[in-house]
Amino acid sequence: MKQLIIHGDPGIRKGAIVEHGGEELVCFGINRNGEWHGPEEVQLWCTVGDQSEYEDYEKRNYVPHFLDVERVDAEEIQVVRAKGDLAV
Repeated sequence: MKQLIIHGDPGIRKGAIVEHGGEELVCFGINRNGEWHGPEEVQLWCTVGDQSEYEDYEKRNYVPHFLDVERVDAEEIQVVRAKGDLAV
């Protein structure tokens, strides 16, 4: 599980599946930043990981401040599924 900060909006929502760096990542949660006072373009702060990590996300079985952080532009993200159901 890691934090993926996307500069720009590739049109994804909670439950989306994106591909970055050759791996498919499920977006467990998304915080949208920069709508009012932020940078010129919106930033999506996504908690992403493998589908098998969803239970840990649901039960808060991780420390958010210790997740690895990766920053990418929206153009670098390939959207496999824009939104979806996270039920396991």
